Amino acid sequence: MELTAVQYGLVYNMFSFTFATMFASFIFFVLSMQLIGKEYRAPLVMSALVVSVAGYHYFRIFNSWTGAFTLADGKYALIPGAFNDAYRYVDWLLTVPLLVAELVAVLRLERGAGSLTFRLVLGAALMVILGYPGEIATDVGTRALWGTLSTIPFLYVVYVLFTELGASIDRQPASAKVLVRNIRLLLLATWGFYPIVYMLPFLVPTGITPAILVGVQVGYCICDIAAKCGYGLMIYSIARAKENASAPVAARVSAD
Repeated sequence: MELTAVQYGLVYNMFSFTFATMFASFIFFVLSMQLIGKEYRAPLVMSALVVSVAGYHYFRIFNSWTGAFTLADGKYALIPGAFNDAYRYVDWLLTVPLLVAELVAVLRLERGAGSLTFRLVLGAALMVILGYPGEIATDVGTRALWGTLSTIPFLYVVYVLFTELGASIDRQPASAKVLVRNIRLLLLATWGFYPIVYMLPFLVPTGITPAILVGVQVGYCICDIAAKCGYGLMIYSIARAKENASAPVAARVSAD
């Protein structure tokens, strides 16, 4: 498989941009911990872990991409088996469960938080594990099979987010309700976009073309930036909103 300089450079620059975004987000989340009370720092710690793990793996993916091609006559030829895309799934296996765990943590549910977190984390992990065999498959049928199996835990996680977790929204401070609703929608939108990227090879049943390869890599980068950095910023906003809402109450209690 050969890529043009534009195709190769687009993926190269997207990997670089995504790594830089993860690194900058990590610095922001670490510094922001000083602005948040101890009771809301755990979600920010998780956000920092998510982007640091993702940043490391994007660094590895970037290096794998640059080492997987040889340049000749203005074309970048892919060395068979040289590009290691497994780094991405290792990243997701570690970070996707953390994404749902930090949402439960920032909501500070009084009852059932442990059970809810366990079920969401398990569903998220199964979603990633079941998707990997399809990602590395060379035929559309196998990719479709494992993609369908991966959809089952995905639908379960969505169901929990919009039923059990949705019931907790009314118990949140007024300033945080809209943010919580929006972060659920962001999670649904970003996680829903991953399968679309996953299915891009279906457009060419005979095999992955250079355009499909580029589309998959760029698409996953966009998803990861929104699902990790953007999501983490919303977690931070929810924590600030909830802390600000509880401050007047704490002040009244101390005054009494």
